[in-house]
Amino acid sequence: MRTTIRFAAASLFAGAMLAASASAQNISIKGSDTLGAKLVPQLAESFSAKNKGVKFDIAAEGSSTAFPALANGTAQIGMSSRKAKPEEITAARAKGIKLNEVEACHDMIVVIVNKANGIKALTKDQVAKIFTGQVKDWSEVGGTPGPISIYTRNTASGTYKDWQTLAMKGRNYPDSAQKLAGNEQIAQEVAKNKNGVGYVGLAYSKASGVADITIEGVEPVAANATKYAYSRACYYYIPETADATAKAFVEFATGAEGQKIAERLGFVPNK
Repeated sequence: MRTTIRFAAASLFAGAMLAASASAQNISIKGSDTLGAKLVPQLAESFSAKNKGVKFDIAAEGSSTAFPALANGTAQIGMSSRKAKPEEITAARAKGIKLNEVEACHDMIVVIVNKANGIKALTKDQVAKIFTGQVKDWSEVGGTPGPISIYTRNTASGTYKDWQTLAMKGRNYPDSAQKLAGNEQIAQEVAKNKNGVGYVGLAYSKASGVADITIEGVEPVAANATKYAYSRACYYYIPETADATAKAFVEFATGAEGQKIAERLGFVPNK
């Protein structure tokens, strides 16, 4: 279900009015790599083009970094590919900050393999066994013999935790899994390793040298978002007392123009 929050202040920031009011303003946005590596920079560029003087500082270091930054005031907007944990909401509230949650867009976590890997499709059970280390060789799932190399996001990532929930039934990754900072790094490593496997957001699944995997007969494309096994929502978190320019940016990002940008980059727009 979509959570929609409309900001009355945002409507004040149309055209020149926002440009005049927001002169030389910096907006700090921290959190998710899934949102922050591609989508939010593009949104920020489009927003700044319409609102001269608004500048952005975007740090995409993982969803878990958003909430301490919001609580201590070093970010005006948080990006997260997972819902905030109760303790993260509580920690912010303890500092007098009430966070509003806004759906940014939808995403699909896509299993990718090296382009030379003959595997085209897997079941959810096979995926779970690969990423928990139960299946250690590609021959066990019908592929060419070779030891499976697993690439995952690091523990600061919301995707790291979402994948444990969606694909691994809460079980742990094997010690041999290599943890990387972002989607692009995972795609690069899988592209270099013929036995590599990883997971990335839909927007990163067409990287050079990798192939995406069909799961339970459902291809990972935007049109299949409601049927695909590993779909999820992504979020912006913004303090209730945030200034009008930050609120206007979130309104822009989740509005028609922002959602078109999200769709163009490979995300699934909100309906």
